[in-house]
Amino acid sequence: MATILVVDDELGIRALLSEILSDEGHTVELAENAAQARSVRESLRPDLVLLDIWMPDVDGISLLKEWGATGMLSMPVIMMSGHGTIDTAVEATKFGASAFLEKPITLQKLLRAVEQALVKPGSARAAGPGGGGSSGGAARGEGGAGGEGGVNGAHAQPLPPLVPSGPQAEQTFDLDRPLREARDAFEKSYFEFHLAKESGSMTRVAEKTGLERTHLYRKLKQLGVDLSRNKRGAS
Repeated sequence: MATILVVDDELGIRALLSEILSDEGHTVELAENAAQARSVRESLRPDLVLLDIWMPDVDGISLLKEWGATGMLSMPVIMMSGHGTIDTAVEATKFGASAFLEKPITLQKLLRAVEQALVKPGSARAAGPGGGGSSGGAARGEGGAGGEGGVNGAHAQPLPPLVPSGPQAEQTFDLDRPLREARDAFEKSYFEFHLAKESGSMTRVAEKTGLERTHLYRKLKQLGVDLSRNKRGAS
């Protein structure tokens, strides 16, 4: 996974993008202006930057130009704006931006742009100085199923039966309570079950439950669902 710097002067946008990208497994750093962005860029060297164009101190295009002129543009940069035009997008691309996202940013466009921006530098790092990354897998495969003590080895032992863990599909609810409390208890159990089933992936839970992802985040927070627990379980 990547280290991603989100630069935006709006707290709500920073928080939402941080939640989504963190849920996808990325490490997210936040900056609310160009000065903070410069500091994070110099100290952490992020793999990707999401950069808002309209900021109070220095606008995103100027910061992009600055990084390019000083040799600091060693990572892909995705520009964001709620007031962008075709000319703005072309200008951003001209000065080194890998993509341009118009606000409000949809989940699908965000994840697609991030994935595409990380593909080229990611594949280069994965290959490494010694060539492709498949050799390690092949080397590990040499001691696989047929090796001594492997799954099919002479001394292999049968695996113990799996013990169900996490929320179960069938549960009992106390209906002798106010409607709102009973409904919230059911919805909390419902979402906890699907989060456990999907290994904490908010993307798959959103698809499964038919909710838009930002609405799903708000719903889970309202119900008091512990998202960190599902992330730890997934890891």
